Amino acid sequence: QVQLVESGGGLVQAGGSLRLSCAVSGRTARSYTMGWFRQAPGKSREFVTAISWFAGRTDYADSVKGRFTISRDNAKNTVYLQMNSLKPEDTAVYYCAARTGTIAASGYDYWGQGTQVTVSS
Repeated sequence: QVQLVESGGGLVQAGGSLRLSCAVSGRTARSYTMGWFRQAPGKSREFVTAISWFAGRTDYADSVKGRFTISRDNAKNTVYLQMNSLKPEDTAVYYCAARTGTIAASGYDYWGQGTQVTVSS
């Protein structure tokens, strides 16, 4: 089992920045690919970014490339999502997720409870 706890959401003006954190716990936490997803009101959940745990490979949705950065601190078992140049359309509940296997935009087995990010115009 893997437990995921997100933090760092909040209200920010357009153009601002936020950093989300995801604390990962569990016996095999280090072997999982980690991802961030988001779900805006009235929309389906969408892939944002992912990082492989060992090699540090990353993947990003086109909508966030150049603005968002995923990283991880293996010593702290924590994954981060640095969000810069935020836009109102980034407003959503952001979820941390974990999956076994290679980096991917789907097929995640474990999910956090989500953290709200609101970007005002």
